[in-house]
Parts: sequence; C-alpha cells; structure tokens
Amino acid sequence: MIGDGEAETGPLAASWHANKWVNPRRDGAVLPILHLNGYKIANPTVLARIPERELVSMLEGFGHRVHVVAGDDPAAVHALMASTLDAALDEIAAIQSAARDGGDPERARWPMIVLRTPKGWTGPGEVDGLPVEGLWRSHQVPIADVRGNAAHLRQLEGWLRSYRPDELFDDAGALRADLASLAPKGERRMSANPHANGGLLLRDLRLPDFGAFAIDVPRPGSTASEPTSVLGDMLREVIRLNPTTFRLFGPDETASNRLQAVYEATDKAWAAEILPTDEHLGPDGRVLEILSEHTCQGWLEGYLLTGRHGLFNCYEAFIHIIDSMFNQHAKWLKTTRDIPWRRPIASLNYLLSSHVWRQDHNGFSHQDPGFIDHVVNKKAEVIRVYLPPDANCLLSVADHCLRSQNYVNVIVAGKQPSPNWLSMADATMHCTRGIGIWPWASSDSGGEPDVVLACAGDVPTLETLAATEILRRRLPDLKVRVVNVVDLMRLQDEREHPHGLSHAEFDAIFTTDKPIVFAYHGYPWLIHRLTYRRTNHSNIHVRGYKEEGTTTTPFDMVMLNDLDRFHLVIDVIDRVPDLLDSAGGLRQEMQDMRLAARAYTREYGEDDPHIRDWTWAG
Repeated sequence: MIGDGEAETGPLAASWHANKWVNPRRDGAVLPILHLNGYKIANPTVLARIPERELVSMLEGFGHRVHVVAGDDPAAVHALMASTLDAALDEIAAIQSAARDGGDPERARWPMIVLRTPKGWTGPGEVDGLPVEGLWRSHQVPIADVRGNAAHLRQLEGWLRSYRPDELFDDAGALRADLASLAPKGERRMSANPHANGGLLLRDLRLPDFGAFAIDVPRPGSTASEPTSVLGDMLREVIRLNPTTFRLFGPDETASNRLQAVYEATDKAWAAEILPTDEHLGPDGRVLEILSEHTCQGWLEGYLLTGRHGLFNCYEAFIHIIDSMFNQHAKWLKTTRDIPWRRPIASLNYLLSSHVWRQDHNGFSHQDPGFIDHVVNKKAEVIRVYLPPDANCLLSVADHCLRSQNYVNVIVAGKQPSPNWLSMADATMHCTRGIGIWPWASSDSGGEPDVVLACAGDVPTLETLAATEILRRRLPDLKVRVVNVVDLMRLQDEREHPHGLSHAEFDAIFTTDKPIVFAYHGYPWLIHRLTYRRTNHSNIHVRGYKEEGTTTTPFDMVMLNDLDRFHLVIDVIDRVPDLLDSAGGLRQEMQDMRLAARAYTREYGEDDPHIRDWTWAG
C-alpha cells in the first residue's frame, strides 16, 4: 500500500509500473493500493485534489483497471474494501488463468485500488477548537502536552476508550483468545509469508566460469578492450543459465554501457505494442529498462526481497538520483542482520559506467563520481566498493559480487577501450587480495622504494603507469613502487571495515615514511578519510576529480583535474627529497608537455596521438 504522502516519490512510481513486466503465465502479481487521505505533514497532496475522473483516467493510462473505495463510516468502508479485494483477486486469477490455460498473449489490465478515507480517521475531531480529523493536524501527535494539560489528557482518554478496549483485552491486558485465534497461522501470517522473507526462497545463481570470457594479455598493456563489453558477454550467459531468477535493470542505458551482448540471450521486457522497427522487445525479456532510476531501484529491491538476483547498470553521474532509496536499503540490510529469522538475500549490485573521466560528448553535467562517497557513509558490514583496473579484473569482481549476499556492491568500470594489464590468473589473484604491489611496473626490485605511486580506477591506473614509465626512463636511479587498489575498503583500518588491512599490512605496501602519490577515480578527500589513521598518512598526496570538467578530450579532462601523467611526475619530483635539485629540468619539461598537450587539443579537437596511443613498454 502506498500512502498519500508518498504519492509524488519513487516508491509509488515503482508500484504503478510493477505490473508492466509481470508475466501472468509465470509470475505472481502485485495489487497496488493507493491510499488517499488527502494530506502530508502540513499540506494537501496532489492526487487527492485532482478530480476523481482525472485520477482514474491517469491510472488507467498506466494500464490498470481501477477500483475506488471511499467513505468515512468504518463499518461501511471495511465491507466495501473486503468485497473490492475479492473482486480484484478474482480479476488477477482470471488474467493468470487466461494466460496459463489459453495462452492469451495480450497485455493484461491488472487491477488496482484507490482507497479514499479521512486523514486521522476515527481520531479526535477537534482539539482546542481546531479541526483535526480529516486534516493535516492529525499527522503524528494530534493531542499534545497530555502530561501538563488536564483537558488534553481527558480528551486522549476518551479517544482511546472509543475503541472499546474492554471488548478486546482480558483483565490481564492480553488480547482475548477468541480474537487471537482469528489471526492467520504459519506461512499465512504476513510476517511469515516466504515471499516477504526472500532469503527463504533464495537459490544460488548458476554462474559460468568467468575465466571463459578472459581477454588474452601476453604482456601488460599489450591489448585493449571495452571492459563492460567483456562483462556483457558474461552476463549473457548468466541470463541463459538463470532464465527465471536474474534480471538486468537500467535507465535506457544497457547498450550505451556496452552490455548489449545480453540481447543475444533475451529481450527487453515489453508488454505494449511492438512495431516492425523495434529491436529486442518482448514480453518475456529479462532486461528492464525505463528512464527512471527511481523505478529501476524499486524494481530491483523488490526482486531481491522476493528471493531473486539482479544487477543495476547506470551512468555514474545519475545514480545519485536514488541516493535516499539506497540509504533505506542499506539501513534495512544492517538492521536485519540482527534478526535471526530474516534470511540473507542476494546483494544489491550496482555497475556504474559512462563514468566521470570519459564524458567526451556529454561534458560537465555527466561528470560526478560522488556516489562512492555517499555509499561509504553506511555501515561497514554492508557496503563494498570495487574499482577494477581492466576487463579481466572486472570479470573477477562481477563474479564475486553476483555470488554474494546481504551487501551493497558498487562496481565502477569504464566502457571505452582501455589497456588490459593483467592475465586472468593474475587478475583473479589481484582481485582476491583487493590491493597489491605490481612488481612488473615497479622499479624498487622488491626492496625499499623512494616513492609509492598508487592508483584506484581504470583511468587513474593508466595515467599512473604512464607516469611510472617516464620516471623509470628519465630517472633510472629512482626506486618506484606501483600499488593498485581494486577493493577500496582495503584502505580502511581493519577495526573499521571487515576488508580493512591491518596497520602492518598497510605499512608493508605503502611504507611508513616514503611519499605516496595516489591517483584516485573520485573526489580526493575520500582517500584521506579512509587512511587518516595510517602511520604514513601525512605523506599521502591524492589526485582525483576536483569538480573541473567540460566537453573535452579524455586527456584534457585528466589535465583539468591534475590527474595526468605529467602532473603525477611533477608531484613525485616535488615530494621525493633532493629531486627538486636534481630533476628541475624534468619538472619544467613536464610543465611544457602539459602546455603542448593542451595546445594540440585546442587546435585539432583530439588528443595528441603520442598520448592517445601510448602503450606500456615495460
């Protein structure tokens, strides 16, 4: 049931649209009930004030057969509601029977109920001479100050006695046995219905061997691929292996995010008219697309809560639209961990692509990596954040997330062609660790480095390795250690997050006293927030997105935010003792390279091929 105060928010939208992809031959059904009591906390609600014929027309336009139950006499309304529920359930049964027995392919017009009753129904009519029942004043506490106002206390007592508690409870205050016996038993109880405790119905996904989709990497950076396109091949097989328990959700961006391989196994769910020019539309499609992030979130949450599995793919900048919905799901997961009868459900998985660093045509409006910051505010036992640096790492991370339960997993991965750094075997090991030194990129020979270059995210990894190559070539005596982070929460103290490194582990990777230049996908201060307790935190210098963006080239974008390879080299020179004296010429050269790169971009509208086509030489 959707309350009137929620009528203009996401949950109602999800409810209205829920039946659009319910297949009566296979699925259950949802009976939406829109409860119109007329008011929010202090104002009337829109849907309660429009003429009923307009309201009914709107809901019919959404595809429903509308039943209206209205009144203010409890006995009459209860009787009408009971008969209306019977009628609606009969309609649902008829739709299912027609589809299952007769194979009726037509889109069903599912029933819904509009329940119109007064706000504060059966509460006090007036308080201090002001109307309460049927008005916004009945919200929350209609009679205040009952401890200090004797008249209010008498009115409260009269109100509560109007419910005739002596007829409901015995002398000991317990509900009368004959009334208690009317409650449903076993799984007929609302709280015990297995469909309301999806963990009881949950079955593990049948997952393909993710290694079967691996990209061949003869040596680091020798090949390139679109990471999410590679993942799309894997998701295609996930859908084939789980034709009734897995769905892919997204706001009209499945193909844009390069997951279009899934259409080789399924269609987009579509129950309306299909034209000859349409592609990949069908009533049994496992892909749910609607240009409403709220609705996608609501769909996926409902799907998970009833024991199934799913993945929500979205442009990184626009996943913020569901911030508050994510909040509530994360809080629910945290709370239910302490309820023994509430069984774990499949994790809520986000794949964020079309990310901040590659918005070559969309620009500043599409550049925002801040959802990660929002997510890490939630309890550590619930949230996980992954930044795979290449396609093989993305496959390993996705396999892990799809197998997990009771988490919110956020994966950020690019869709544009980018280098492949690790073989499948190395990627699997690296993702299992979540963080690691890359010996093949480092020049410290396994000993003590002069500087640590760390990176998290695909574009930061590319720029870090390009900077590393410059340093290795131009300053061969400088000992550089390259560290890549896949699981962002490894940076946090083990006392703060289950994935956190111990101080000894962190110091072994990052050292206790050497400068650290950290190239990060998102807003820089998050890295400081995660590492502030570390021994060497004072030496951590983070480069990331600092709210500088526009419609520009990929390399110009990283230069705007000082994340480019040349600036990372400058950062090293500025922070490693004695390099300012000995590498001043290289520092100036790096500044000149930045100016030249920007000039090339402005003149030709694309990046210098020497930068755009750079590959790791090792």
